Amino acid sequence: MKKFNKYVGLDTHKETIAVAIADSQGSKTRFYGEIPNTRDAVDKLMHSVSPQGEVVSFCYEAGPCGYELFRQITGAGHECLVAAPSLIPAKPGDRVKTDRRDAENLARLHRADELTGVWVPDCEQEAIRDLTRAREDIKQLEREMAKAMEGWTLGPVAEGLMALRGCRLITAMTVVAELGDISRFETPRQLMKYLGLVPSEHSSGAKVQRGGITKTGNTHVRRILTESAWTYRFPARKTGPLQRRAEQTSEAVQAIAWKAQKRLCGRYQSLNARGVQKNKVCTAVARELSGFMWAIACEVMDSGSVKPPAVPQ
Repeated sequence: MKKFNKYVGLDTHKETIAVAIADSQGSKTRFYGEIPNTRDAVDKLMHSVSPQGEVVSFCYEAGPCGYELFRQITGAGHECLVAAPSLIPAKPGDRVKTDRRDAENLARLHRADELTGVWVPDCEQEAIRDLTRAREDIKQLEREMAKAMEGWTLGPVAEGLMALRGCRLITAMTVVAELGDISRFETPRQLMKYLGLVPSEHSSGAKVQRGGITKTGNTHVRRILTESAWTYRFPARKTGPLQRRAEQTSEAVQAIAWKAQKRLCGRYQSLNARGVQKNKVCTAVARELSGFMWAIACEVMDSGSVKPPAVPQ
């Protein structure tokens, strides 16, 4: 991790931001105060903590306030980490929670490099993701989603995913909107881990004990993949609607989709015959389905039909 002179923790809310600062020397974290959650107030804060223009590292939890604060801070030349809330270390038995303590805790953990950042989408990506999330509350937005995909940078990837069984417009757009460029994962295993679809493990010495899935990743994608997994309980076959969607993609993508259907239908039947609980069967199928989605995304991206979205600076 790159070293900075100051690490600033921000506990963000709709109206206010609690601010704490940790110096690089390891001194006690100090509470700066509470500021309004406005662009002007944040600009004044950045000037206050960096009067000479030195680069300062900020951090805040991912949440409903979005990523506009991240873009404002990085746009001013500073560093900013958007921390994954589920991966923030917590002391057992610590029942006291205030904005001040949260800000100080973020600053201290950020200085110690103990925070895990989330992937931050660009403006276009965030807009598409907000649209797919809104669809869960207002079902008639599906037509707008179809229109939005026509000019979307990653639209070809979503179209490629629609060649898969159980992956129509809503599922495909949700997955790509939530994850962005899926080919950024080096292996399908990394994607499965990111989605929280891999088993948890508690090991000590020679004893290895595995439990349920970690559930630390994106809940929207994990839910929608589990729903798609139910469609693989039937034998593999090329239905008319599925074949028409597949024909809109390349032969390579169609081959991956057909291989996925044969594999996952067989996997479902095999686990079901062994008496595995239905929800565990669907979880296992969803995990492998994400791997085939990764393969299709890599194929589409490698074909040159789409350029990767710009990485936020």
